[in-house]
Amino acid sequence: MPLSRWRLRLLIVSLLTVSFLGALDHTVVATSLATMSGDLGAIDQMSWIVVSYTLASTVLLPVLGKLADLFGARLIFLTSLVIFLVASLYCGFAQDVAQLAVGRVGQGIGSAGLHLMPQTIVGVVTTPRERPRVLSLIGVAFPIAILVGPLVGGFVTDAWGWRWVFWINIPVGLVALVLAVIAVPHIDRQPARRFDVLGAVLLGVSITALVLAAGWATSGGADLPVIIAAAVVAAVGSLAFVMVELRASAPIVPLRHFANRTVLMSIILSTVIGVGLFSVVSYVPTYIQMAYRTSATVSGLVPIATVFGMLVSTLVTGWLASRSGRYRLFPVIGTALAATGLFVMAALPPGLPLWVPMAAMAVVGIGTGAFMNIIVAVAQSAAAREDTGSVTATVSLVRQIGSTTATAVVGGVIGAGVLAGLPTGIDPALLTPQAMQTASAAVQAEVAALYSAVLAPVFVGLGIAYLVGVVAALLMPPGRLADTLEEPAPALAERTP
Repeated sequence: MPLSRWRLRLLIVSLLTVSFLGALDHTVVATSLATMSGDLGAIDQMSWIVVSYTLASTVLLPVLGKLADLFGARLIFLTSLVIFLVASLYCGFAQDVAQLAVGRVGQGIGSAGLHLMPQTIVGVVTTPRERPRVLSLIGVAFPIAILVGPLVGGFVTDAWGWRWVFWINIPVGLVALVLAVIAVPHIDRQPARRFDVLGAVLLGVSITALVLAAGWATSGGADLPVIIAAAVVAAVGSLAFVMVELRASAPIVPLRHFANRTVLMSIILSTVIGVGLFSVVSYVPTYIQMAYRTSATVSGLVPIATVFGMLVSTLVTGWLASRSGRYRLFPVIGTALAATGLFVMAALPPGLPLWVPMAAMAVVGIGTGAFMNIIVAVAQSAAAREDTGSVTATVSLVRQIGSTTATAVVGGVIGAGVLAGLPTGIDPALLTPQAMQTASAAVQAEVAALYSAVLAPVFVGLGIAYLVGVVAALLMPPGRLADTLEEPAPALAERTP
């Protein structure tokens, strides 16, 4: 039965609080990373604080999605929140990097549930037409966390120490837990079915190998044979996973999702977001510092413009989609806008006023926000109700994998391009924004031109990724989101030949 108005509002507040808690943790910890690793005497192992969290959250997404389908999203949601809080408490007491990495694995497991279960719960308890609006309200947690996370992390670390970066989750999380217990309704689960253990293991191994290969390729954290071996394991594991899923009675990632054209196009669009937005946002501040010769603080205005555009766009388009029930126009316009913004970034010469790249990247954010949450609602509406958790997890999983691998590739391209074109006489070890601010005007101009030349094809490549999204959006079957919780409408359930 549909929720009453007051119960739905309380549910939105509860899910938004939990989503914000999970999203904020990642950005807050990133700000305090150097302080943590330095205090624990392990600067050279700093990456494990991030990698352990990222791996756990990525690998557990499809597992938690399937568990939600089998045992109910409410149980998985509350369990994930408890795991996250216990792991946060443990992280604060860590005495070395190994202990902290173990705690971050626990946080990653809990965070996967905090990210995935709110979307799954919305997909179960709301009508298809309500979902874009509700998901857009919950989805604002992510861009807000990006905006305020670095400030919160810096303040907490400076005022109370890095351990409070984790401990501050406890009071907020307990409030969120009480709200969740009251607001999240009991959701019917499927009849008892055998869990796809082999599929979960193969998928976990494949994703882990892929993430490690991408990370090592970017950072130089392993020799080339090790990177190749990890890539081979990822490829072989993926093939074995597909073979197992074709035979499994209750596959962890039902391959029938990919036979549904609406779901397939939503998955492709989600991958485009991971590849096209999250990878470029990671490197835009460095590009602005070097090409536009700004400080680190000023360079942060460009990603802020991107995130702010995404925040406004997701709220507006979510409301419009729920009002009309139509959805295909938003990804078509959104992907076209984002591609245009990236092509403009590729064409910008160095030395322009900073508001120009800010405006271009704001367009990228507006375009991405126009369909970021809508495609989740559309995929849920096109899938069978008993697959709500798994289809939501699949859409999120491909976005995260796309982001991880694209970030690694883009980082490698930028690093190789800058080193290859570095002017004679400049030590690569001294190629920092601070050093460039004290260099001669001629050297600054050369480095600025170099970064513009290296980043231009990167922006073009990411713009092309969004053009792929335009094609996927145009191939999405037209239709209207239903006003009831019944089975998907024929237009949404259309399958490929």
